[in-house]
Amino acid sequence: MTDTSRRPAKPAPTPLLPPLPASARPLWAMATDCLVLAVLMVIGLLALGPAFGGSGYLIAGIGGVVLGTAIAVAGWRLWWNIVIVAAVTIVVYLVFGGALAAPTTTLLGVIPTLETVRTLILGVVFSWKDVLTLVTPVGAFAGVLVVPFLSALVATVLATSFALRLRHAVWALLPAVALFVTAIAFGTREGAFPIAQGLAFAGIALAWAAWRRHEARVTASAGTTVERGASGGGSSSTADPEAMKKLRTTRLALGAGLVVAALGLGFVGGGVLMPATAREVIRDQIVPPLDLHDYASPLVGFRSYVRDFKEESLFTVQGLPDGARIRLATLDAYDGIVYNVAGDGSSGSGTFVRVSNDIANDVAGTPATLDFTLTGLDGVWIPDAGYLDSFTFTGDRASTLKDALHYNAATGVALDTEALAAGDSYTMDVVIPPTLNDEQLSDRKIGSEVVPRATGVPDDVSSLASEYLGDASTPIQQVRNIATGLSQNGFFSHGLEGEAVSRAGHGAERIASLLSATQMVGDDEQYAVAMALMVRSMGMPARVVMGFYPDTYSGTSTNYDITGDNLHAWVEVPFEGAGWVAFDPTPPKDQIPLEEAPKPKSNPKAQVLQPPPPPQQPAELPPDIRTQDTDQEEVKPDGFDFLPVLLIGGGLLALLIVVLGPLLLILSLKLRRRKRRRLAERPADRVSGGWDEIVDRAGDLGTPVAAGATRRDNAAALAEAYPEAPVVAVATRADTSVFGPGDPSAEEIDQYWTEVDVVVQNMAKSASWWKRFRAAWSIGSFVRRYRARRGADRRGGRG
Repeated sequence: MTDTSRRPAKPAPTPLLPPLPASARPLWAMATDCLVLAVLMVIGLLALGPAFGGSGYLIAGIGGVVLGTAIAVAGWRLWWNIVIVAAVTIVVYLVFGGALAAPTTTLLGVIPTLETVRTLILGVVFSWKDVLTLVTPVGAFAGVLVVPFLSALVATVLATSFALRLRHAVWALLPAVALFVTAIAFGTREGAFPIAQGLAFAGIALAWAAWRRHEARVTASAGTTVERGASGGGSSSTADPEAMKKLRTTRLALGAGLVVAALGLGFVGGGVLMPATAREVIRDQIVPPLDLHDYASPLVGFRSYVRDFKEESLFTVQGLPDGARIRLATLDAYDGIVYNVAGDGSSGSGTFVRVSNDIANDVAGTPATLDFTLTGLDGVWIPDAGYLDSFTFTGDRASTLKDALHYNAATGVALDTEALAAGDSYTMDVVIPPTLNDEQLSDRKIGSEVVPRATGVPDDVSSLASEYLGDASTPIQQVRNIATGLSQNGFFSHGLEGEAVSRAGHGAERIASLLSATQMVGDDEQYAVAMALMVRSMGMPARVVMGFYPDTYSGTSTNYDITGDNLHAWVEVPFEGAGWVAFDPTPPKDQIPLEEAPKPKSNPKAQVLQPPPPPQQPAELPPDIRTQDTDQEEVKPDGFDFLPVLLIGGGLLALLIVVLGPLLLILSLKLRRRKRRRLAERPADRVSGGWDEIVDRAGDLGTPVAAGATRRDNAAALAEAYPEAPVVAVATRADTSVFGPGDPSAEEIDQYWTEVDVVVQNMAKSASWWKRFRAAWSIGSFVRRYRARRGADRRGGRG
């Protein structure tokens, strides 16, 4: 005998969805439903793989699938209604979410804390944004695992509940499809085996739906045969068993053919008609909100570092390969006042996004591991080298700094909006690109990289650039001539005590005075800016890089102590196939200005006196970067910070909407139904509606009446359950008003509805508070009315 699933009989079922009869399906069939839906959920979650990386997202997602299946099965088995299912889901999310979605906030990786609850509540709203704005892979970033855990938990609860409680399996596939689409939308353009994933999902879903449909037809056919046999119609039992077997075989073959055809169409459409580059995901439409105008250009503070930290340590670094340079910032936007990072975030140096420990990197070169410890340097800009593979803070403020880490994959520059300070330390795995010499670059063209248009450029820039170019014919010769012209014809001075006069700054006036002077005097700040502007005046892209490198290299085992004297600025120009190539236009430090006989420039030409520029308002230069960062750290906000309160309140409000939304919908539907009955067009319908109100309330309280019985029969049954309520008198009056001569008056109808309210109140008083609570939010009366109408329609069709 086949084992069938039976739930314990309960007098007051208030289900989330209308349950199938207890003996309708065997237990193994329901277990198959749960297993199939769990597999579909896992297949959908795999689409998040390229975005999250590692296995953390899969552990969180599978945990959500297992817990969601358990909640749905328990809700079906114990007759839970929508309120209980939603409440249990929220409790499970908060209790198990720490271990699966936010393990770093828990005790021993399992026990939730207040920080765990805060992360999970805020994650309902903000984790989705973090997944889209972080640089992939995002799996190591705090809080983002809420996305796979929460989506898998909710989708599994819905899908499994639908499968166990509904006859039509297609409804159970909707949450699975929703999870599949969500995972793709929050993934990356490069999917994880998209063809195999799509074929597996479609094949399993279609096969399971066909099996459920066949099972429903067999059950319906068996029920019809039994019904006709009981009524004396024995003709149905004479059907040829062989013919029925062939019919079932034909149907199964047709279903299998449809599955194969659908899979073939999906393979062709997904792999041929829809190439990988055409895949659209949400992250492609997101521009991370980081306003770089809040941070001064580090080049503004160049002279202060040289002056104040000339022999004092700024940071130490170990693991630096020979010849590698430490980059602090890459600057490509010039406005006549300052050379800065392009702050629009559209391209180039201004495109910074939040990153976690692991960073996607496709640059080829020599791998290296660098260990930094800051001793005197502070500010938002992070010293690094090459292009990052991974980044890990190791100091006391690691947990604070890691959540504010941003990175520009195009320039290799990192910054932290929390600002670094002395004592901070970090480790990074990097790739150092190969360095090509002039001979290797002789046949290469200038790269196609785009930099923002420069404004406020002095006229002397282009004229001197044309002079330095000479007869150079290749791009590398032209750029090298400009760099050599500046370094050979200029003189070096920081303008410090005991040195030649050399003003700080790199605005248009300072660059014009440098290039037009009899003796060009300056340091890296002026010469790098001058060269970059000269190269750009020739139609080639260029950018300024501010950074550090030691005077001499002594291997990766050396722990270099970097001081202000190691600070430099250089120029980078892109070449096809070689990336950005560094050039040093600054004269050697021992090439100091001559007091008596100035060093002549090469290829001197007659100087034409230019009219003086019109007077301009003095420009307000950005403050010293180190002073600005220090001031920012000392400023304390006034008053109470309401932002955390608003964020937590928003998360709680979202949870309340999820829980209370369905409840308010049920309440509004019941009030609307009562109003429709109370204001029906025919007087007799208003009276019948009053009795229907009693019957529906009794059913929600756990006392459903027999379908098709008379009012007086149902009233007798209800009177036994609710002896304090005058149910029989109300039923008798309803029959008299409906079937008696003439229509009841408006006063009689009002009096009748008053009696209905009395009956309903007495029935509620005789029930426990728990039954009253469940009855208020139960949708059982709607389900019974729906089934009654469906049954009447079937009987009318057979008649």
